[in-house]
Amino acid sequence: MKDLTFEKALKELEEVVAGLEKGGTPLSESLALFEKGVKLAKFLRGELDRAERKVEILLKDAAGEIRAEPFDVEDGDAGPDKA
Repeated sequence: MKDLTFEKALKELEEVVAGLEKGGTPLSESLALFEKGVKLAKFLRGELDRAERKVEILLKDAAGEIRAEPFDVEDGDAGPDKA
């Protein structure tokens, strides 16, 4: 999975899932698709974990404590001071 970006991996995983949902593929091909999907999902989880750790580092205050700040995905609100 060299040179694989999060976006490319997500697109590939969506294609794998669509292929498996469509059905009609031989068992061996379905297993190969499933294996590829698992590898892609692990890669994506790792990327999300790394991003989460970076965000936590950025949110640490001067005392080294992580401040919890709500994040509203729907309107992009990153915290109470953004309302």
